[in-house]
Amino acid sequence: MEDARVDNAIAWAEHHLGSTAYATRCLAFAEDAYERANHLELFGGDTAHESATAYEAATRDGVPPRGAFVFFDSVGELFGTRRNWGHVGIALGEGRIIHAWDRVRVDTAAAIEALTPPPGWDRPRAAGWAPVERVLRGSRPRRWDTGTTAADAARHDQTTRFGGGGAVPGEA
Repeated sequence: MEDARVDNAIAWAEHHLGSTAYATRCLAFAEDAYERANHLELFGGDTAHESATAYEAATRDGVPPRGAFVFFDSVGELFGTRRNWGHVGIALGEGRIIHAWDRVRVDTAAAIEALTPPPGWDRPRAAGWAPVERVLRGSRPRRWDTGTTAADAARHDQTTRFGGGGAVPGEA
């Protein structure tokens, strides 16, 4: 069953390649790929860094398996707070990761670490990965509202959790 969920999530993520709708919302992108494609709800942290901690990603290194959440430390200022917000993508296999940075894109971990960060941010640094079974642990079935796009819902959730409402780094 997890293989089908991985295939569904990756197909959903690849459908969004090139989209800028998830800029600064990498966790929402990775979660939406699993949630929207598989009609379920995940329960990680509010930020990629919190999710990496909850999923004990730092205990795993090396090449992550297909479908795993791949985490990076990413320190910068967002909504007036400077901290490690983290960064996350989904492993595609063969060292490739689909993630939302300035747009949804595919990179290797080394390429992600070499990305130019927004002003005032540090370059992302590998922080481990979480296997699919850990990410899905505790998930529950859910039907998502089809009247709003996943990216719009992610934007609303981000504003609700962290405040703000103006442009955020990486967005036009």
